[in-house]
Amino acid sequence: MLKGIDPIVTPELLSVLARMGHGDTLAVVDRNYPAHSTGLEVVAMPGVDTTRLAAALFALLPVDTFIETPLARMLPVDDPDGELPVQVEFIAAAEQAEGRSIRAEGVERMDFYARARRAFAVVATSEDRPYGCFLVTKGVVFED
Repeated sequence: MLKGIDPIVTPELLSVLARMGHGDTLAVVDRNYPAHSTGLEVVAMPGVDTTRLAAALFALLPVDTFIETPLARMLPVDDPDGELPVQVEFIAAAEQAEGRSIRAEGVERMDFYARARRAFAVVATSEDRPYGCFLVTKGVVFED
């Protein structure tokens, strides 16, 4: 165990986050997403929903400030203009941790799959709400 790190953060997740560089993208996906078919490293988070993961993730991972939309969310197929509670909660966790407003773009399902296959890694949550799938671009840590 480490002090100051949420206990849901596994050694595998910590390693992925530490190895990512500025501009790398992390895919955070729900239980229905075909994570292992991406061919990427998959960090499984059994028993952890997207909202719980977001709090732990954004306490460690800086969100990019150099691009207009450092977050992306999968658009619901049946309501592409809708924003679901799971998506609102994830974005709110990022904004709270960063102390700023963060723009998130909506990405059509098949485009999301294509973009996720180019991510650094995939974090597979146990989220059971549909469309709990996101892309997060890592930012820079500025020291005081």
